[in-house]
Amino acid sequence: MSDTIQLSQARRGDCGVIIQVGGHCHHDEHALELERRLLELGFVEGARIELLHEGLVGGDPIAMKVDDMRVALRRHEAAGLIVRIETAFTTIAQPAADQVAA
Repeated sequence: MSDTIQLSQARRGDCGVIIQVGGHCHHDEHALELERRLLELGFVEGARIELLHEGLVGGDPIAMKVDDMRVALRRHEAAGLIVRIETAFTTIAQPAADQVAA
């Protein structure tokens, strides 16, 4: 199961994939500049992302892992990124049959 949200809505421990960068509002100069800077930092479609930390006051800024680097953004900057949050089901490792004591 997966959900599509703005990165600004993610919580600590959430993992996913970036599916859209920017709102594609080409008449807003500030939005275009922010989109360009996010792309330069490595926030590209298909990049894997994990939210590592939220600030103490209001949860701002947020620190995340983007592929192999760590980046901090304010939530209003992260709102321009759409991510597909993936729910990971962890499997408990079972001992192999030959490792089980009789």
